[in-house]
Amino acid sequence: MTATPAKPAKLLPPNPTIGVFDSGFGGLTVLRDLLPLIPGARYIYLGDTARLPYGSKSRETIARYAVSSAKFLHEQGAELLVIACNTATALAFDDIRRSLPIPVIGVVEPGAQAALSSSTPYSLLPTPCSHVLVLATTATVQSHAYTHALNTLNLEAYEKACPLLVPLVEEGWINHPVTDEVLNIYLTEALTAAPSTQTLLLGCTHYPLLEPAIRRTLAALNHPLTIIDSAQATAQAVALHLNQQPTTTNHRPQMTFYATDSIEKFERLGSAFLGQPVTGVRHVDLGG
Repeated sequence: MTATPAKPAKLLPPNPTIGVFDSGFGGLTVLRDLLPLIPGARYIYLGDTARLPYGSKSRETIARYAVSSAKFLHEQGAELLVIACNTATALAFDDIRRSLPIPVIGVVEPGAQAALSSSTPYSLLPTPCSHVLVLATTATVQSHAYTHALNTLNLEAYEKACPLLVPLVEEGWINHPVTDEVLNIYLTEALTAAPSTQTLLLGCTHYPLLEPAIRRTLAALNHPLTIIDSAQATAQAVALHLNQQPTTTNHRPQMTFYATDSIEKFERLGSAFLGQPVTGVRHVDLGG
């Protein structure tokens, strides 16, 4: 798996149209991190909320859904596509890349590269004992996409499926005793299985909203870790691909939002993920 396009792409303009795709709301954390990095771009976001969760579907179904969503964004003018969904990246990246004539960047490779940079700040090569704990959904863990990407970089990986975290985030229980207890269980199990872990990679775009709770839990367990946010890493990979440098500007980015299910729910939940109001969402029917 690679974050670069399968075939040479034409040179993109300084302020490109960037399509951002997720099965739901989590990809808005990627968009949130893209906005200050590339403020002059036009953004088109699609949340395929009618067909989520992708994680419970077969690889073939996930690929079909993801490709149709990607093609929709290309038809709307996207000149670069960001797959802001770990499940779609893990299981459908190559299908999407083959289907589009534009650059495609997923979330797995940037997260792995960020983990490498974190584990080797003073040397060119990671040490053999560099361990990365990946928290992700069940489907992402079962794909072993992060293990493959990290092993390629000579990093050891331990992937932990955390199926309860996404519904807790979408319920709004970001700072809730139940969420803290669930995190304690998951992290205790993971750190018991991989005690030499030094780095924690958030392998789901919902999880950045839980980072404060994760830090509290790690402190209580007396096991501090360097936390890598794959959403943030992906945004930085896009900026690097476009050769963009962070700028200070009063320019208000252009954002268009599409959802395949309830607009009201998307605006309500999406605002929490994006960190600002999500309004004017348009409904689109992409079929089954």
